[in-house]
Amino acid sequence: MSTPRIPGNDYGVLPVPALGVWEPRLPVSVVIPARGRQDRLDLTLAALAAQTYPSHLLEVIVVDDGSAPPLRLPEIAPEHTRLVGDASHRGIAGALETGVAVADGEVIHRMDADIVSYREHVEAHMRWHHLAGYLVVTGTLRFTAMAGTPPTPAEVQIATAKGRADSLFAEDPEHGHDWIGELIAAYRDFRDAPSSLLHRVHVGATVSLPAALLREAGGLDTSLTLGEDTELGYRLTQTGAVFVPDAEALSWHLGTTTAMRRPADVRRHNDPFIADRIPYRRHLRTDAGRQWLVPYVDVVVDAEGASFEDVRASVDGSLASTLPDVHVTLTGPWGALTGERPAPLDDPSLDLRLLRGQYAHDGRVSFAERVPATSAPAPFRLVCPAGWVPGADSLATLIKRAEQEDEGLLLVALQEDESGVLAARLERTSAVARAMRVAREGERLDDVIAGLHGATWLDAESWKLRPAAQAYPSWATDRNREAARWKAVASSRAKDAERAQRQVAALKAELRELRAKAAKGSRDTVRWKEKAEQRRLEAVALRQAQQRSLLTRAARRLRRLAEGP
Repeated sequence: MSTPRIPGNDYGVLPVPALGVWEPRLPVSVVIPARGRQDRLDLTLAALAAQTYPSHLLEVIVVDDGSAPPLRLPEIAPEHTRLVGDASHRGIAGALETGVAVADGEVIHRMDADIVSYREHVEAHMRWHHLAGYLVVTGTLRFTAMAGTPPTPAEVQIATAKGRADSLFAEDPEHGHDWIGELIAAYRDFRDAPSSLLHRVHVGATVSLPAALLREAGGLDTSLTLGEDTELGYRLTQTGAVFVPDAEALSWHLGTTTAMRRPADVRRHNDPFIADRIPYRRHLRTDAGRQWLVPYVDVVVDAEGASFEDVRASVDGSLASTLPDVHVTLTGPWGALTGERPAPLDDPSLDLRLLRGQYAHDGRVSFAERVPATSAPAPFRLVCPAGWVPGADSLATLIKRAEQEDEGLLLVALQEDESGVLAARLERTSAVARAMRVAREGERLDDVIAGLHGATWLDAESWKLRPAAQAYPSWATDRNREAARWKAVASSRAKDAERAQRQVAALKAELRELRAKAAKGSRDTVRWKEKAEQRRLEAVALRQAQQRSLLTRAARRLRRLAEGP
């Protein structure tokens, strides 16, 4: 049977069955990382003991992450429940890795140790996994402050089994994942969600996915002590996964989360790690000249059979982009560069050797024998033929164009001859991965991408991709490479100046409005507001002057370069 095709994140094309009217067959492993709080773990296991999902297909693995005293398995627990010790204190990601390593299920259902699930919770998750092998299902949480005397494990088991989990706790009106609900509602139950948002709903309290998909994504990042669920959600996106928030997969969350109690501290802790790993968080990547663990776009240039000059032009043009997080992969027969020392000027592999010498120590450039299937975990890849040079803004504008419609493929026609059309390709990693997952034998991958995510042809002139001879005139190649870099800087500064001008105009309008209100409201209040706004206006004007100064310096530099030697 062929793999079902899901366009974008529109899981609504799948014929999901109603609860209780389908036949389960897949085994699932519920993995629970835990440290301390034996009382809450007992309630979590009691609710799992009353699930509608068949007990012979359900195993539960509790990973004790160094609790003192050690955790124990209570009397009320699912039939197939194991307790695995992990005294290394590696945190949630490490504990999950330990549990997944010993799990037997085809589906991994991660659950926190303070979750009391409704009776159909596991079944609601699992009905989706029987339909397609690349779904990530998230449950729906209700938060309780645990006021008063909590129910006993026996009471939880009985109430859950009778479908009365609603009566176990009082909902906490002050806390909840309201932002997740708003996000889901804003995008038609997340069916219309763009690729860059999918990872946002991947919260770890209750989420399930095929074990094979988890392995394909690379498992948990055990170097992270917080935010490991968000980071994994991002990498799952790049495998072509579809994210399904199920409103019927209900559970109680006992108490509040750390993110609810200390949101500013959690953001402060997570931002550096998330910025390094998730390129979609553009607001966290505003530092000029930075290199990041995961680039926003990987530019692939094939060096085989191409001249050193042509390849260098394509690489240098890409690295001069106004985007700060570009990586270049140079493909070619690098293994042919042995330790032998032929006559240097008559070396048959001279161009390859020169390229390796040029970029061997540039952290933004890597070497590969062949083009990989995708550039994961980078969300975008530009395949650029050697000898063609992206303009300073080409990468930024192409990606912006792809993001506007969440398109999977942009093809930039460079030239056409009797052999066909030579094109540069901007590929969305998640779209290529999805197409590879569902394509039938003999089917063109580009056709599948177009059908599921959209594909568009563009012209080179409009998107400023030029031949090397035009981008770098031969009389002073190195000088013009320097000019390209300064053009990129000038373009970036110009955009900053425009933004500052817009901000100044907005502040002036706000200031006029405040002055107009002076006669109506409290004069002292308006006067102090006016002073505060004036200070902000002065600060913005100063930044604008600085940007203009930098822009002037860049222009002078360009004029000197244009004059030639």
